[in-house]
Amino acid sequence: MKVLGSMRGFPLAVRLLLVNQFGVNTGFYLLIPYLATHLSDDLGLSAAVVGIVLGLRNLSQQGLFLIGGSAADRLGARGVIIAGCALRTVGFGLFAVGDSLPLLIAASILSGLAGALFNPAVRTYVAQEAGDRKAEAFALFHVFATTGALLGPLLGTLLLLVDFRAAAVTAAGVFAALTLAQLLVLPAREVPVPDTGVLADWREAAGNRRFLAFSLATIGMYGLENQLYLLLPRAATDASGWGGSVGLLFLAGTVANLLFQLRITRALKSRGSRGRWIATGLGVMGLGFLPPMLVAGTATTHPLRLLPVLAGALLLHLGVMVAQPFVMELIPAFGRANLTGTFYGFFYAVSGIAAAVGSAAIGWSMDTAGHTGLTSLPYLCCLALGLASATAVANLQRRRALPADQAPDSPPPRAPARPRSETR
Repeated sequence: MKVLGSMRGFPLAVRLLLVNQFGVNTGFYLLIPYLATHLSDDLGLSAAVVGIVLGLRNLSQQGLFLIGGSAADRLGARGVIIAGCALRTVGFGLFAVGDSLPLLIAASILSGLAGALFNPAVRTYVAQEAGDRKAEAFALFHVFATTGALLGPLLGTLLLLVDFRAAAVTAAGVFAALTLAQLLVLPAREVPVPDTGVLADWREAAGNRRFLAFSLATIGMYGLENQLYLLLPRAATDASGWGGSVGLLFLAGTVANLLFQLRITRALKSRGSRGRWIATGLGVMGLGFLPPMLVAGTATTHPLRLLPVLAGALLLHLGVMVAQPFVMELIPAFGRANLTGTFYGFFYAVSGIAAAVGSAAIGWSMDTAGHTGLTSLPYLCCLALGLASATAVANLQRRRALPADQAPDSPPPRAPARPRSETR
């Protein structure tokens, strides 16, 4: 397969982290989509308590991305990745044995903190190891992540035929295996001794106006991608009258990623600037909400009415495939090489907050549409978000506010520093 052949051209560390991301998403989606049902139906917790438990997981992850990124810069990405996977093992293990609220809260916080550690650290390691092939590496990264996100719920559904604890133990086992593999195989890198404090690093990232503008301009990417879990599943079910139609949205996206992600990234990276393609991808993501709007609010259901929703989901996936690898490639180019993790952490913190706010706003528009009959409202909001983000990135490109595209054989110079071993 072309994907596996492309993997062989990357260093061992990148190959391992690609498999790692497949395992991370498999383990995560094997458990988390079913957690709310377990807490309410199996344990009898109130909706408010369920919301607190789930909210603490999101808060501990989204709110601590910057800490995870700084830890990757100062302690070494390898150690932070291993620590994050180990914490996720413990957190998911607690979900398997925890019936009391304190244990559930501890499990939720630990699993969120784990994501805050390894998400920016993994991207930092990939960016450092991939050299001038960052965009291609992140394209492969997206393929493996999407495939894991599809496989995880399927395994979870099968394991729930036993019980929730079987799913939780399996998910914890996946992360335990990933932790062991990284300990044994992931190479250690020398880490420059920092010459500034953590707060100074954060101020440097937050004070980088070009980077801050880029982070805000691209909030549509994660805000719209989240609609694969909110707006589009509702649209698919309402249009077709079949609950299983939601799975087709993810299956179509996974197949599209496997077939086209690498081809798209390779074709575009030598044709025009990164900013141009990021803006194009964001625009395509926004346009993806036009086809499902055609069947929104229809009084009758029919399997064929799923086709416009499926077309919209494919456009959304296509936009992500165009934009995301180049977004990931550009982030480290805004700052110093030894602040790569900090810049990833800052970007993900901004994106996480934006995605939460965006999902709340889209949810409000969905409720408003139900009360008023304005069924096109949530789709128009998504279209506006995508086009606004595309316009903002295009404006940054026009003003030359984005890092210049690098020559293929000219990776950015590393800041000189006295090395130390990250495994000390």
